[in-house]
Parts: sequence; C-alpha cells; structure tokens
Amino acid sequence: MPKSKTQDLLKPLWHTTLSDYVTAIAWSPDGAWFVASSAAGEVVRYGAKTGETIVLQEAQGESVDALAVSADGTFLAAGGQAGTVWIWRMDDNTPTLVTTLEHPRAWIDRLQWNPRHPELAFSLGRYAQVWDATIQSVITTLNFEASSVLDLAWHPQGDRLSVSGNQSIKTWQRRDWDDDPIVREIGGASGAIAWSTDGTFLASGNNDRSLLVWEDGNPYPWQMQGFPGKVRQLAWSLPKTAVGTSLLASISGEGIVVWTKDRDPSVGWNPQVLDTHQGIVRAIAFQPNTLLLASAAEDGWLCLWHKASRLAQILQGAAGFSCLAWNPQGSAIAAGGSQGEILVWTETLKGKGFG
Repeated sequence: MPKSKTQDLLKPLWHTTLSDYVTAIAWSPDGAWFVASSAAGEVVRYGAKTGETIVLQEAQGESVDALAVSADGTFLAAGGQAGTVWIWRMDDNTPTLVTTLEHPRAWIDRLQWNPRHPELAFSLGRYAQVWDATIQSVITTLNFEASSVLDLAWHPQGDRLSVSGNQSIKTWQRRDWDDDPIVREIGGASGAIAWSTDGTFLASGNNDRSLLVWEDGNPYPWQMQGFPGKVRQLAWSLPKTAVGTSLLASISGEGIVVWTKDRDPSVGWNPQVLDTHQGIVRAIAFQPNTLLLASAAEDGWLCLWHKASRLAQILQGAAGFSCLAWNPQGSAIAAGGSQGEILVWTETLKGKGFG
C-alpha cells in the first residue's frame, strides 16, 4: 500500500455480489439507480442508496459485456456474447423488456446512446447499427469494411457517430447516414475512441502502443508513443484547465497517463504518469464536473487522484476491480470486481467540493 498522505473523500455505502466477473456498470441520469452485468449473463438494477435489487436477466451462461442508459433514463440497452441487444423500458419499479435484436453470429461488446436523441448505436461485426427507440426500428447499418468494429462514440452534440477499427476511424453525419464518412487514417487498429466533453477533440487509443488526438476539423493529429502496451481506455475531464482544454487520461498495462494540452501548439500534449497500481488498470473515469480521477485495477485498489495528479485515497473491497462508474451528480461511485463484487461509495461531508 502506498505511504503517501491520503484523505477520506468517499466512504462505503453498501456492497453485494453477482455470480461472476462484473463486466459493466451504467447509472441512470438522476443517480437513483444503476445497472450491473456479469460474465455469467446477469443484468441487475440496484437502488443507489439501499441496494434494492430488480433482476432484469438471470445468469444464462453467455457474457453480457456492454450496458448503456439513454440520456433521458427511459431505456436500458445491453449486449454481449449471445449476439443479442436487449432493450428495457426502465419504469420505476417494473422495468419491461421492449425488444430483443438477435444477431447470433456476432459478439456485441460496444453500444452507446446518442446524448441528444433516443438512438442506440451498437457494434455488429464489421458493421455498426443505429436503432431508433421512437419507431423501435434500426434506421441505418454502417459498413466499416476494413475489420470488426472495435469501438464507437457519439459526438457530444449528437450530430455524428465515430466508429473505429483496423487502419481508421470513420465518422458519419446523423443528418444523412448515406453520405460517405469522414475517414481518419491510423497506422494500426484503434481499440478505444472518445470525443472530448466539448466536442473539440477526438482521441484514439491504439493497439500499436500509441495515442492520437485530432482537433475537430484538422486532419493532422498529435501522436503520443511509448506506452507499455495497447492503449485500452480513454477518459476526458469536463472542466477545462487553465489552457482552456480538458484533461485526457489513458490507460495501458499497469500505468495511467494524464495529458494536458500545452499552450504552444507545436509542443502538443504534456504527459504525467500515475504509476501507483501494481496490477493491470481496468477502468478510469473523471468525477463529473471536477478533475478528480478514479482508477480501478486488478490489484484490488480503486484509486482517487486529486486534480488527476496526486493520490488522494485508495478504496478496497474486491479481489480485483474490473469496472467503475460515477453517478452523473459525482456524489457516488460504483465499482465491480473480478469475483462478482459490487461496491458503492458515497462522498463524505469533508470530501464535498473536491477535485
């Protein structure tokens, strides 16, 4: 355990378990509940304050790997090994299954709701599809062509969808799905993409141990190299720094690198390495509206980093952590473990306003 001075920002609220590795967690917009899924195929809704449970799907032997709640909290989508996309209407105490989209030969591990419209994008082999909740029908099928879709991300304005895979990222305009996409070339495969919270930058974590960042409208990216392995996840902060841009956090192996844009465009982005973890880092996320960064790793530590730079607190309770998610209000965090652990922490009074 690191000996640096820490403080109690979060305190345990409650914990429970699923029957297998926790694969994903997704919160409702109002923070009243969240949903967790497991490698056994469970999908369970929990009341945020009490842990009250509503089982949406029992274990069925095939992993559920991706969860997403619509921007208005009305719908929950799940996808995974079975090739099925399940969509529930999340009424107060009686969620109902609206539809199942069956794709038996696909493994659906990426899905995301449009932040402005009731439209769900999900990976489907070499394609991405968009399903419209209003008409309850697929409205477009996008052909990535070069490889399987490895990740996808809506622009914060909801007006375009970026899809990544081998050799490129393709971005389609929502106003006309049939138009040719904008193509950003990559030397290898892009396994993680993320738009900055203001939509100014698009970042790509790549399997060739590099990170690329494009400013919107500029075809030439900044390139960062030297990672110990492929860059597996990215997270942007909501508040901007003194330079006027968000922080970008990336994970590769046991390390986290936080990038700050330099005032000099020719310099690009300056790195700070956070290397406390002693196991593979599985998830990172900024607390909403602050620069507090959370990281969860196989070493059983969930670390909180003040201003994404200094270790502030270490939370424990799982043999190894697999995923995490802040509630949208930033007042609580839920994390999943490799042995099915579900843990929730809430902010302490003295922790209010940290970041």
